[in-house]
This record gives sequence, structure tokens and C-alpha cells, in this order.
Amino acid sequence: MNILIVGGTRFLGRHLVMSAITRGHQLTLFNRGKSDSEIFPLIETIYGDREFDLERLGQRRWDAVIDTCGYLPRIVGLSAQAFKERVGQYVFISSVSAYADFKEVGIDEEYPLGTLEDETVEEITGETYGPLKVLCEQAVQEAFGENALIIRPGLIVGPYDPTDRFTYWPLRVARGGKVLAPIGPDEPLQFIHARDLADFILKLVEEKVNGIFNAVGPAQPCPIGELLETCKEVSGSDAEFIWVPQNFINEHKIAPWTEFTVWVPDSDDGGISRVSNERAKAAGLTFRSTTQIVKETLSWAQTRPRDYEMRAGLNAEKESKLLKLLE
Repeated sequence: MNILIVGGTRFLGRHLVMSAITRGHQLTLFNRGKSDSEIFPLIETIYGDREFDLERLGQRRWDAVIDTCGYLPRIVGLSAQAFKERVGQYVFISSVSAYADFKEVGIDEEYPLGTLEDETVEEITGETYGPLKVLCEQAVQEAFGENALIIRPGLIVGPYDPTDRFTYWPLRVARGGKVLAPIGPDEPLQFIHARDLADFILKLVEEKVNGIFNAVGPAQPCPIGELLETCKEVSGSDAEFIWVPQNFINEHKIAPWTEFTVWVPDSDDGGISRVSNERAKAAGLTFRSTTQIVKETLSWAQTRPRDYEMRAGLNAEKESKLLKLLE
């Protein structure tokens, strides 16, 4: 198939390109050339900002466009309207953050979506990110109707992840020693390897499947204890996990998701780690094992410069101070 990828050099986009090459598709990338622009020298790349430079694509046609980096409905709307007469299918990468809340376990694709009181807002914050994704979805659906494919992933993990949210745990456990961890080993987590997500998206494109899919993994939520024990086994470390209760987390301001990464407390947002993926699994979404994910992530992360500064996870100095309080 002839596929246009908006983006294509960062994280999920990178995995999409690698998967598409493996599957024999013809690709064109459209991006600003600001991130790893030289990694695919043999693939046609058209440089431009879609807010201003869509005319650089001329009047060419593609079987599908995959939009990996749409955050503002006004900008996504420009793309969707420009492509609607010359692209067969528009694939928009949205997010489970599109849902209004996570008060229920097993949220499916029909659950109420987030809204913005002022839909002209273009500042992306923790509060606006999800509702803006909803408006982007609507812009795509307005232009493409039944030919729109909306993918709502949760946490995407694996090599080339720029956020370090998942990467923190394999690296931290590999260092060994006493490791602070939240609540207890049964706390549920959801995460999906970027390549599994990429393969699923391309499978749907190949089969001309449209609609909305929660692309979250693994097949069932993974207990954090299982993840950390897997990290220990893969790295061969001597890590000892120190599980701290919610009151300790609150008292010492350990931030869920950004310091205790991947995890969020089981309160009003308890459903965020138990989103339903039944529709996606029925459509062919498959998952590599937690062991594979940890091995691939750790192997990649260990190739980064020694002075690389993590963007997420519990600071080593802060963790050390907290561990001393527990002695």
C-alpha cells in the first residue's frame, strides 16, 4: 500500500515506519525535519509544517495517511480537509486521555468523552490534552466519515521512548539495592510496546478497518510486582522492593506517573489502568511478553550516553533520603 505518515521519526512514528517497511509498504513521510531526520535516508521525506506547508504535498494520492502527532483540532482539521479527496483512510492517533474520567473499570470505546468549555483553547496542559484529542478526532471524522480510524492508546513503551516513564523501572531495578515502589505488588498497570501498536495499526489499514479502538496492553493488566520481578530477572540485579503505603506517598509528595512511573493510585482514577481492550483484541491486537518488553527497553536504554538525564522517575537522591526514613 501507498501510505503517508505525518511524523514518522519519533517513537511510535519510528516504529510505524519500521513495521511498514517489513510489511512491504511504500512510504512517504511528512514532517518538519526536527527530530532524527536522517534515520530513514531511503524513504521519501517531504519537509514542512502542516499548518503552513501542506501544498508541498501537491495533489498526490495515498491509500492511507497515519497522523502520529496531532494535538490541536484546528491543525488536524487542516490536514483532514486537505486529504479528504485524495486519501482513502485517515488514521488518527488519539489517546485514552480522551475519556471524560476513569471512575469505572473496563471503560470501552462508547464511554463519555472529555469536553472543553472553550473549544478555541490551544494551550496543551494536563487538563486540556484529552479534550483537545477529542476535538481532533471529531475533525477527522467530519472530513472522512466512515473512512476514519481512531486509535486510543494508553502508555506506549519500548525503545526510543522519549518520556522515560516505563524505562525508569528497568534501569532502576538494574541498579539494584533497595527500590521504593508504590502500595504493593498487586497494583495494576497497562502499557503497550510501540511495535505491537504499530503492527496493529498497519494490520487495520491493510484490512481497511475503520472505527475506534482502545489500543492498550497487555492482554490483561500487569501487576506492578510482576513487572518489577521481570526487571530484576532480566537484569540479574539484587534489587529488593520496598513497598510504601499511600499515606507515605502523600506525606512525602511522591508523584504518581512521573516519579512512581506507570502507576496511578486506585482512587477516582482507578480505571485508568483497567481500560477495556476487548474490541482491539478481537480485531487482531497482540502483545509481546513483559519479559520481551523489558529486555528490549533495557538494551536500548543502556546505549544512551552516561550523562543522559532521565525525564521521569524518582530522583536517586530523593529515593535515598526516603529509604533512610524507613530504616
